[in-house]
Amino acid sequence: MSAPMASTARGVTRVLLLADAPVLRRGLVSMINETAGMQSVGTPGELRRAMTLAESARPDAVVVELGQGRAATLNACRDLRRRFPRVAIVALATSEDPAVVNEALAAGVGGYLLINTSPTLLGWAILAARAGRTVVDPQIRRVEPSATPAAKPFTPEVPLTRREQDVLDELLQGQSNRAIGRNLFISEDTVKSHVKAILRKLGARDRAHAVSLVLSSRNPVCTCGAHGTVRTEESTEVSAEIPAEI
Repeated sequence: MSAPMASTARGVTRVLLLADAPVLRRGLVSMINETAGMQSVGTPGELRRAMTLAESARPDAVVVELGQGRAATLNACRDLRRRFPRVAIVALATSEDPAVVNEALAAGVGGYLLINTSPTLLGWAILAARAGRTVVDPQIRRVEPSATPAAKPFTPEVPLTRREQDVLDELLQGQSNRAIGRNLFISEDTVKSHVKAILRKLGARDRAHAVSLVLSSRNPVCTCGAHGTVRTEESTEVSAEIPAEI
């Protein structure tokens, strides 16, 4: 069952809701529509319909229920991240297991909240995820950073040239080949050659995958503490959709 899709208003965050239980879907629709600046644009009852609805509704964020079918849902999250790199994903879950939290974050989830979350925290998590931050429910006890091995910085085995790095910086901003050529004063064919070299050196399948690899190595985790205080850091955000071109 899908909610009616109202016309997009400037400044409104469009949210797609993916949950199994009809009662949960109805509750989420109410929570989102009653949150200032947010609008529900659809509630696909099945995972296979989520991608199709995402294509037509073009949401800014997706809220997913992370329940019994966790593996399938996380696969859907990965697909969403690959196809719509700018879409923020917030998961509502029952598990407080740090391993499950980390699995969800690795799949591209930007916010991990317990299913009994408040409308205020849900709305905040959606906005934070859209800004490139990662939010974990304050009710979940997290391993102290000092006890967690530091993530290795993402560096390609073959270093990028200075010009390739310039092109990569443009890709991170969501620029098309034509725009990159214009900004760097090089031809579009030259841009294509640099992009191919970047994909090869990064081991990326395509432009979106390359951006995902780089951003995932830069994005810090913003963890809500036991008393509800929030530690946030600025993080890079893709400002436009990654064009489907080489």
